[in-house]
Amino acid sequence: MTHLFEPLKLRDVVLHNRIGIPPMCQYSAHDGMASDWHFVHYGSRAVGGAALMIVEATGVVPEGRISPGDLGLWNDEQIEPLARIVRFSQQQGCVAAIQLAHAGRKASTGLGWQAAGTLGESDGGWTVVAPSPLSFGDAYAVPHALDQAEIPRIIAAFADAARRAHAAGFQVAEVHAAHGYLLHQFLSPLSNQRTDAYGGSFENRTRLVREVVAAVRAEWPDHLPLLIRLSATDWIEGGWNAAETVELCRVLKGLGVDLIDVSTAGLLPTAKIPVGTGFQTEFAAQVRREANIPTAAVGLITAPEQADHIVRSGQADLVLLGREILRNPYWPLAASQALGQATAWPPQYLRAAPAGSPGRPA
Repeated sequence: MTHLFEPLKLRDVVLHNRIGIPPMCQYSAHDGMASDWHFVHYGSRAVGGAALMIVEATGVVPEGRISPGDLGLWNDEQIEPLARIVRFSQQQGCVAAIQLAHAGRKASTGLGWQAAGTLGESDGGWTVVAPSPLSFGDAYAVPHALDQAEIPRIIAAFADAARRAHAAGFQVAEVHAAHGYLLHQFLSPLSNQRTDAYGGSFENRTRLVREVVAAVRAEWPDHLPLLIRLSATDWIEGGWNAAETVELCRVLKGLGVDLIDVSTAGLLPTAKIPVGTGFQTEFAAQVRREANIPTAAVGLITAPEQADHIVRSGQADLVLLGREILRNPYWPLAASQALGQATAWPPQYLRAAPAGSPGRPA
């Protein structure tokens, strides 16, 4: 059986184990530019032993940022600060990925540790957009409903950002279509009440996701993998659900998506989510089984044995650890010891490596 420390090949990219770091916003950018905080944060995790590190949600346009502190890739000046992170990560054997995003009606908010809600113009906020004029919640503005003439510009922005991501050296790209952000807003009938070609039927509600994926795939080199993050369910009756997720993933596979990053929720703050250990893994397993495409599992995966079991039992091909990696950037190194799978340590840290680690003097 495949285990946590076996390689995973996606197109021409080989991950040296099945451990990844999911995108986690740092809210520390300035005009979309990565800062020293980003370099140190991502660099410290790149040396920790994870094979894949997905850089946080990166706005394809300024108004697509969740907050004024979000990263961006809407102009060429934003390439080099990210390229610095990519170069260092690759030197550590960690594959750097970029998550391309548009927050839609959940844009223009305060930083992650500030009060929730849409910022006013005087506080640095901007007009938010969505498929329909429905707000995310009481503290959020009613968005401008995108017209059909505006949608192609968003698709083009995703493609342009993918081109810049490649120029920065990223080896993997991920389209963010989860957590209640713009593409997810189009998918769910709870947030999409359009009556044109982008609303109503499953085909219409998935149209923007398919068009974005096709545009990004056309820009992204054939030898490099493309991922997409999806919320498999809204956890609300009448919302986007697991069956629709599977159906969409079958289509996305044909459009050149190589792995589905399976999460849940985020569309409405009223969702009742049964949060618990590995509570989303079942959806990764369902997508993998029924859509016949590799998946990543994420959500309260904390123990080495738990992560290894997810891979060994075929529930997912990759496990993503968020909060646990924030607490301990070197979790993968500790997990290799706990599971008896020798893995290479950074040579600078070999004096602290357990006996039997590759490269450690006897």
